[in-house]
Amino acid sequence: MAFIVQKYGGTSVADVERLKKVADKVASRKAEGNRMVVVLSAMAGETNSLVELAKQASDNPDEREMDMLLSSGERITIPLLAMILKSRGIDAISLTGRQSGIFTDGAHTKARIRNIDTKNIFKWLERDHVVVVAGFQGYSEEVDSVTTLGRGGSDTTAVALAVALKADQCEIYTDVDGVFTTDPRIVPEARRIDRISYEEMLEMASLGAKVLQTRSVEFAAKYNMPILVKSSFTNGPGTWVTAEEPSMEEVLVSGVVYNKDQAKITIADVPDKPGCAAKIFDSLAHHNINVDMIIQNVGEKGLTSISLTVPSDESKKALSGLKGAASEIKAREVLLEENVGKVSIVGVGMRSHTGVAARMFRLLADGGINIQMISTSEIKVSCVIRKDEIDKAVKLLHDGFEMEKEKTVK
Repeated sequence: MAFIVQKYGGTSVADVERLKKVADKVASRKAEGNRMVVVLSAMAGETNSLVELAKQASDNPDEREMDMLLSSGERITIPLLAMILKSRGIDAISLTGRQSGIFTDGAHTKARIRNIDTKNIFKWLERDHVVVVAGFQGYSEEVDSVTTLGRGGSDTTAVALAVALKADQCEIYTDVDGVFTTDPRIVPEARRIDRISYEEMLEMASLGAKVLQTRSVEFAAKYNMPILVKSSFTNGPGTWVTAEEPSMEEVLVSGVVYNKDQAKITIADVPDKPGCAAKIFDSLAHHNINVDMIIQNVGEKGLTSISLTVPSDESKKALSGLKGAASEIKAREVLLEENVGKVSIVGVGMRSHTGVAARMFRLLADGGINIQMISTSEIKVSCVIRKDEIDKAVKLLHDGFEMEKEKTVK
């Protein structure tokens, strides 16, 4: 008997038939005597459809109203699952984010959880109900309104609830059976990883892996909440995301990750003096834009150039803000390049093995792929390259590091 929080993504709840399959899994675990909280996303494609409706209604939809609109997707799936469970004689109750006690700050469309009042959920658990919670949403007392946690926010909801409720584990059900060494659609030989550290998973998620949302992994790592990533369509063993173990460092590279949703912006001929960089990045912070990689060239003749990458869907907003900053500091021009992407290798083994970056660069060079920008940490190396060369780079790196094999470095 355990206390389990499960989360099912959009493809797992895409229609009533799939919701019935979810109910099968929930009912099976409930029959074992487990206490169950189930977090659901909206049906696959529903959030995108709602975004399109908003765009038809307004060229610049109000963010508060966007949260009201987008939060409706999960309010459809949760009562449907509760109805299915009740029809099978299983007591169940559906709760919105607010009814679940999820309180956030007031940042519409990108809210962060401040605290969770678990009283209402525990009330229903004590009555032996399966509690079905709407993912992705919360409530802000600051703005007296529903808020959403950003794309992938249902993962964060599930892990945060697991922590707040002191659950034994959090299970994330998706359309793939765990975390793979790379995208199997690009490399069919990609191998499922049995166990991966929070640190590696956090890097992979932040670098573009779609399996888990970054903030959910941060929550899990901070509070040491084990996550099991499984497929809702098969009965495979999945992947455990846990604290690092000594044996994990034996593996040189755990995964190859890519992100095609990138844009590179270069501010040319920036005066090489104190305060200019601050004004450039203040303009991005003002627009709530997350900057990924940054390179500043060596100053020459009193001028330098700064290149940075931002998410593709924020590139136009970033460009507009940076043009204003460039004009203020008297930089020559701001250039946007959209045909770029990022490929990365991740592995805690990099901390204890030398030559990993050199090997990556050699593999890309041998494949005729030019590197535009480089970023590193203790356990990752990332390169910005042309977007149309991403798939080729992923295959080269996966093959070059022999990741299809269960190989360890002695």
